[in-house]
Amino acid sequence: MPKASEIKKNAALDYNGKTYIVKDIERSVPQGRAGGSIYRMRMYDIVNGGKIDESFKDSDMLNLADLVRKQAMFSYVDGDEYVFLDKEDYTPYPLRKESIEEELLFINEETDGIYVVIVDGNPVGLDLPGIVELEIIETDPSIKGASASARTKPATLTTGVVVQVPEYIASGERIKINVEERKFISRADK
Repeated sequence: MPKASEIKKNAALDYNGKTYIVKDIERSVPQGRAGGSIYRMRMYDIVNGGKIDESFKDSDMLNLADLVRKQAMFSYVDGDEYVFLDKEDYTPYPLRKESIEEELLFINEETDGIYVVIVDGNPVGLDLPGIVELEIIETDPSIKGASASARTKPATLTTGVVVQVPEYIASGERIKINVEERKFISRADK
């Protein structure tokens, strides 16, 4: 059983008799009192999609649910469901749009390294690679002679996510993005 401080995003927890997927974690350090950090977790029920917010002390012990990660690729959209195919046996895994909204900002047909998280035989979420490559569809014109450490500008990527990029980057370029921090890393290899 891990401590609350060891839980990561997309972990599956058994909590109050239900299974939840952790979608967001905020850490705060209370001032003026003894004790450790407080971890506020936004979790989604895998059965009905219900959302709860719970706070835990860093030393609280939590139960991990049994989960399986299957490597998959994005296949198609069917109404409000996004369908991913198992890379080994092409089993389809449908996921509701609202349960993977954040991850969709970093997925296109070319994204590799996607894992579907399966709990009790049901697909419940996605585990993305740490770095993805996406193309810029709109940004201010590049400035010749701009240095890599100079100012940044907003750039809209093909999936709709907006990130800050250095001034020398232009529309149409492929860039590497850190998914966790939503930050520009570098130009993508050609």
